[in-house]
This record gives sequence, C-alpha cells and structure tokens, in this order.
Amino acid sequence: MRFLLRFASLVALVVAVVAGTIDSIQSVAASAVVMTPMGDAWKDVSPSSLATVQSLISYYIHPRLYDMAMQWLLFQPAFAVFLVLSLLLWMVAYKKPPVAGRFSV
Repeated sequence: MRFLLRFASLVALVVAVVAGTIDSIQSVAASAVVMTPMGDAWKDVSPSSLATVQSLISYYIHPRLYDMAMQWLLFQPAFAVFLVLSLLLWMVAYKKPPVAGRFSV
C-alpha cells in the first residue's frame, strides 16, 4: 500500500511540475504572471469528469459542500493543488525510522 501511495505522490508531483512549467511559459509569453486555475485545467483535460464529480458530491454528500469546498479548490492554481496533494500522499506513505537506530530489530 505504501508503494502505491508513493507512486501516486510521484504522479501528482510530475503533474504539478508540468502545470507549473506551462504556467511559466504562458507568463513569459504574456509578459505577466499567468496561473491556470484548477477548474480550467480540469475542464481542458476532461470536462465530463468534472460534471460527474459535481453530481456525485451533490448527491451522495451534500450540495453545499460542492459550493463551498469544491468551488474554492477549483479557483486555486493547478500546480499548487497538485503540490499539496503530492505532499499529503507522501506524508501518508512515510515510514518513520526505527527509534533505536539502523541496526536494531
């Protein structure tokens, strides 16, 4: 399980770096800071899944949760969202070193 979480963390980190690179290229081209919101990036990649997630959250959890949490999340920069996701996945998969040292059982 730890391997899968670390792999998912790596994938999220790669996506964050790609999103940050795209934003930096657009910023240089526009001569202004450009940060793509998560919602716009998600719509560009898969608009049907965004609508599916909205309907699932509204139906199974609560309609106001989508309005509050998801709308806030979708306005954040895509690279930052994936960086935080990568960090959280890495923290869950982290294995603490043994207290007694390297050669203890």
